[in-house]
Amino acid sequence: MYYGTIKDCDIANGPGVRVTLFVSGCTNHCKNCFQPETWDFAYGEPFTKETEEKILSLLNKAYIKGLTVLGGEPFEPSNQRALLPFLQQVKTAFPEKNIWAYSGFTYEMLKTDGSHPRCEVTDALLDTIDVLVDGRFIEEQKNPGLQFRGSENQRIIDIQKTTETGSIVLWEDKTKPKRL
Repeated sequence: MYYGTIKDCDIANGPGVRVTLFVSGCTNHCKNCFQPETWDFAYGEPFTKETEEKILSLLNKAYIKGLTVLGGEPFEPSNQRALLPFLQQVKTAFPEKNIWAYSGFTYEMLKTDGSHPRCEVTDALLDTIDVLVDGRFIEEQKNPGLQFRGSENQRIIDIQKTTETGSIVLWEDKTKPKRL
């Protein structure tokens, strides 16, 4: 697997200050994608043990709330296979931090046998993720006012609650004060 960028202080792709990993490779090719260079599976740098160590070191700060993986497309099968052992390592090292992932594939596609993104590690990879932002970016549904997503069709799914209940449970931002 290759990656395009690692950000050590991201506040746009999940709650709090986060480390973000932009993986390379995507077959979705969404119209007006904000990072079309990441469609190329060989874009950027190889994802190595040194890369993993760098991310783990960045996560080892009290103010970092978690890791976000996006791209490109983390749920391309080849990327899933590379990410799984690393995300399991992150979960073990930092159980108090959350992991978010963005995918142009829907949750239903990830769970459907025979679909392009589903492979032998998909369920295990989903088990390491706390929140999945799913669905392709659709230019005609673009809404810059949305929190943590770019178009109206995209969902922010609480994966752990979805697994527990067997139906889609959307993530709730518990950091925002409730209005009276």
